[in-house]
Amino acid sequence: MSLKAKLEAVIYAAEEPVTLAQLAWLFAEDAFAWKAERETRNLELALSVNTAAEADETAGASDSTRELADLIEVVEAAVEAQAESSAPQPAATQEETAHAATETPGLPPQSDARSSADIDPELEAKRLERSRDREARLILREVLDELIAEYAQDSRGIEIREIAGGFRMGTKPEIHDSVRAFVKSLKPPLKLSLPALETLAVIAYKQPVTAPEVGEIRGVDSAGVLGSLMSRKLIATAGRKQVIGRPILYKTTREFLLRFGLKDLNELPSMEEFEKMAALELSEESLDEESTESSDSAGPVEQTGELFPESEGKSADSTEEDEPVGTSGTSETEEAHEAVRAVSTPTAETSEEAAEAQALVERQNAEEVEVER
Repeated sequence: MSLKAKLEAVIYAAEEPVTLAQLAWLFAEDAFAWKAERETRNLELALSVNTAAEADETAGASDSTRELADLIEVVEAAVEAQAESSAPQPAATQEETAHAATETPGLPPQSDARSSADIDPELEAKRLERSRDREARLILREVLDELIAEYAQDSRGIEIREIAGGFRMGTKPEIHDSVRAFVKSLKPPLKLSLPALETLAVIAYKQPVTAPEVGEIRGVDSAGVLGSLMSRKLIATAGRKQVIGRPILYKTTREFLLRFGLKDLNELPSMEEFEKMAALELSEESLDEESTESSDSAGPVEQTGELFPESEGKSADSTEEDEPVGTSGTSETEEAHEAVRAVSTPTAETSEEAAEAQALVERQNAEEVEVER
């Protein structure tokens, strides 16, 4: 895959603008390979152009071959003369010149060797890495400029814009009205309840299937859920089953494939995959239970849950409500009547207090009679 295709895919898939630093971190090697390939291609193109030019010159110069040969001889003679005049110095002279250069005052010998020895390897590696990253960014910037120019053509509805220090793909302003009309025509997001998902899963794996069969698998009546799925066009009728009563068969629709992003029903997860997932969940639950039991056995805490433990020794008779206690405003007459009733009972013992109470009652009755008169 070409470098342009990779950059295009990353910019399209990213939700936020992609910076040049991120692209350099991802595609540094691809950038250098792209540069080498481009240089090789340019070199081959230049060689082919030169070869074609030489062929054209050779075909057009057939009549003046002799003149060109004479001109070439003149040029060769001039070159030889210039070479003789600029002959190299003797070996001794070259050594003396080099020795004099090394003994120049103010310039210590072997300065280059010492400076190279003083360089820190880590700093040099960081410097090389920075220069390499800078070069990769320049290459990627060049590729992005070409990609932006390609998207800027009138035949493309999408463009790459530089936003907030990064690159992002979007629609062109000229087609804003078309995009807006399309967005308004989109359907709202699909929201299904758990019973609807269960029913839809049963139909997807068992289709064509009848409503009683779906209810038998789920354990509940699914008539209402089937109507909801029918209204959302996720399922459709598929004829009637040739049994007693001829119940209606149900199957999934194309809308079901579109909503769940499936090519066909063969892309549904297999039962083996569900069994593996269930086994993993069961193993995780068993591990959680074992950890809980171990924590309980380490230090169990007894909780009786009784707010009033002292009431254990009470009998059933103690649960009865106590009789209301007389208020302080009880009259002497009532007290006397109660005393008389206590005396009149066969189990009550006659005492002086009872006699006094009886006398008090008789006296009060006599007073009441006099008052009435």
